Amino acid sequence: MKRSQFDKLLSSVGVVMVAVLLIGAGLLYYAHNFVHKQVHDQLAEQQITFPPVGPALANLPKEDADAMAAYAGQQLLTGAQAETYANHFIRAHLAHVAEGKTYAQVSAAAMADPTNAKLAGQANTLFKGETLRGLLLNAYAFDTMAVIARWLALAALLGAALLGLFVVLGFKHAGNSTGKKRK
Repeated sequence: MKRSQFDKLLSSVGVVMVAVLLIGAGLLYYAHNFVHKQVHDQLAEQQITFPPVGPALANLPKEDADAMAAYAGQQLLTGAQAETYANHFIRAHLAHVAEGKTYAQVSAAAMADPTNAKLAGQANTLFKGETLRGLLLNAYAFDTMAVIARWLALAALLGAALLGLFVVLGFKHAGNSTGKKRK
């Protein structure tokens, strides 16, 4: 196989790879926009607002109060906000419901003692709190995946641009090497 034919073949493969990278970048960017919008819209529907700095945050441990203060008074709309609210507000409050016991522990105790209204109430509170916390952490996870998709889309675009440059140079080299004989 002649060098110019090899350059053309390799450059043609490069054209296909550039197309694949561009399609991949488009799909990743679409995924980013779709997931990010879904997370935003679903969180907005819940109309959760971070409490203002004051008594609601003063009862939290310092680390939790500091994390919550960063969003004080704001509506919860992003994955990062959802993670903060779940881990620094809901979890902090749930820790006091049954002396730090989990829903599974309290629920098992309530089932063993079905006449104990206090245990039943604690199980109910922990169930609702952990459910909301889990939903918010899912929003955080999906929003994080959206951010990763955006970075991958940008990397694919940069890869396509760099590979596109090599393709152009490959075709140029193939054109320059036709008709020239090696010494």
